[in-house]
Amino acid sequence: MLRLSRMPFLEEKLGDWKPVSGLAGIAWLCFYALFLFYAFANHSGFLFLDYVNLIIHEGGHFFFSWFGNTIMILGGTLGELLVPLLCALYFFWQREATGFTFSLFWFFENFPYIGAYMADARTAALPLVGSEESDWTILFTQWGLLAQDQKIGATMRILGFLGMLAAAAWLAFRLRRDNTSIRNR
Repeated sequence: MLRLSRMPFLEEKLGDWKPVSGLAGIAWLCFYALFLFYAFANHSGFLFLDYVNLIIHEGGHFFFSWFGNTIMILGGTLGELLVPLLCALYFFWQREATGFTFSLFWFFENFPYIGAYMADARTAALPLVGSEESDWTILFTQWGLLAQDQKIGATMRILGFLGMLAAAAWLAFRLRRDNTSIRNR
């Protein structure tokens, strides 16, 4: 049986994770399972959470515009990845397992959306906001990767689904561990 070892150096510095209640943990796991079914069945590349991600994406272009044209174009994607990642770091330091899991799940939920636009770099069939040319068409052309758009996009989608599954599995692990330790007291 595979056994995950504890990381005493982190627990000494940050303390133990706050316990996850059984009801809250099960509710979150049900949400993640339903969302994964929804996301897997959706072939448009745009999920309901992506409305929030789109706002963050557009803000990222503005925020990163100070660093030159390439970073400004990439800034939309950087923004939509950095915001949930920073939220995850906050909840990690606070040792809030459900907040950390949601933020990590949200981080990886961006990958299928990003992957869909990467894969669309040559065909340009997906709708765009405020531009005639996709960020990924510009970037992949600049980097000599335009012919690889489908492969890169598919890889991003796979990484997204694996990451979302891993985040949900980690919460299930925490829930089981917390409820086992409560029963053993």
